[in-house]
Formats: sequence, C-alpha cells, structure tokens
Amino acid sequence: MLDLDDDTYILLLLADSNLPTGSFVASSGLESYMKHGFASLAPSVDQAIVTFVRHSLSTYARSVIPFVSDVHRLISSANPSELYQSGGEIMDSLAAIDRLYEASTLNHVTRRASMTQGVALLTLYSKGLSNSPGVNSNADSQRTSALSRLVDKYKLLIRREETPGHLPVCWGILTAALGLSLERAQYLHLFLHARGLLSAAVRLNEIGPYGAQQLLLHVVRPLVAAELQHCSRLRTGVLESEQSEYDVTVDGPANTWPLGEVIATRHDLQHSRIFNS
Repeated sequence: MLDLDDDTYILLLLADSNLPTGSFVASSGLESYMKHGFASLAPSVDQAIVTFVRHSLSTYARSVIPFVSDVHRLISSANPSELYQSGGEIMDSLAAIDRLYEASTLNHVTRRASMTQGVALLTLYSKGLSNSPGVNSNADSQRTSALSRLVDKYKLLIRREETPGHLPVCWGILTAALGLSLERAQYLHLFLHARGLLSAAVRLNEIGPYGAQQLLLHVVRPLVAAELQHCSRLRTGVLESEQSEYDVTVDGPANTWPLGEVIATRHDLQHSRIFNS
C-alpha cells in the first residue's frame, strides 16, 4: 500500500486548482503583455508565453521568496506560548515583513491582487485546513490551537487595515502552520505562480489546455528549479540581528524585470479585460 509522507500529501492538497485562493482573478501581467503587442516580438505565441513565464518567474522568485522564507522560519521556530501572544514579537515581525513587501511593491495592480489572494489563504486555513479539536495529541493540539489563534488575529489586523496581508506573508504562515518544509513551500509557491500564468494564457485563448500542460511539464520544471536554487537563501533583513552579515543588495529582495512591472501597471488602462489584475 502506498504510504505518502506528510509533506507530499500537503503538496497534493495545496496544488489543487479548486482551492478558493482567488488566483483565478489574476494574470500577473500576462493579459496586459499580450494586449500591448509584445507577443508579436516572438516567432510564435508559445515562445512569447515561455519568454513571459521565464522573466516573470525570475523576478517573482527574487522579490517574493525572501518574504515567504522569513515568515515560514518565524512561525516554524515559535513555540505555542509565543504563538498565543496577541501583541508579541511574532505578530510585530509579521506586520513588519508585510509592510516591507507593501513598500517594495510599487505596482498597485500587483499589490491589489496580492492582498486579495493573501487573505483568501488565511481564510482557507481557518475554514478548511486547520484541525478540529481533539484530533491530535495534546502537544499537537496546543500548537494547532495556537496557530489557529494566530491566523485569526492576523486576519483581524488585516480587516482593521493595520497590516496589508500580502500573499507571500500569508503563504509563509499557511505552509508553516501545515508543517510543510521550507524548501517545498518555496518550490510550490513558484510552481503555482508559473501554473497560474499558463492557466491565464488558456483563459485568454492564447494557447490550448494541452499546450499549457506540455509547457508545464517540459519547460516550467527546470525554470522553477533554477530560480529556487538562486533565491532559496534570500532574506528580507527584518529578522536579522545587528551582528549578522546581511547585505540587502546581495541577500535581499529585488525586482529583476522592470519592463514587466510597467506592463502590469498598465493593466487597468486596457479597454476591455478578463482579469482584475
């Protein structure tokens, strides 16, 4: 009988395209890219989409993975008593990381989509993925209860507009709360970004579903692996001590595709559009 480890089973759960995370409303700039005629610069539409996925994935990994990683490490290393504190260091650190992402994301379209998807992830955990009381052992129950309390408190901060609730921060919270390893949390986040781009291409009728699956199998896998290798050790700097050798230009987040940022910013200027962002 096949016995899946916990990480693998959680990966299967989170990779479900039916999860109500709100990602179907966002094309991550692809719709604007196609509408502005950049696909005509490539020999074929497929190659244009591959080019977009490659550039988008590269800049997304460099700008987002540091935030996912810091939040995941913060939650994973905390004990239940620290998680229970309503105004403790963990909540302050989460809010600081969230505000840093808000400040470093200049594109208002990206910020809007990120906040929509972020709060959807926390709602998904609260309503669908957190354990029912009494299912686990006492130790596990205490941690699960503390994590549920932390998620509820953070959602309250978001509703009060005291913190933005961006997708990378909420993804780090969700995957750490579910016990998914950091490396797999990073990998899955990048994979879902690439898959979302190809899903958007199908909805835009630029490629067919078979073509999207072919790209997902043969093109996306090495791209995700390469970006993860380059960016897995990046950090935001928020959690660094004064004695650490942290260099923001080397170890910190960055945008590596300014053209993509400009194109995505122009999304709302389109005469007609399928996606909200």
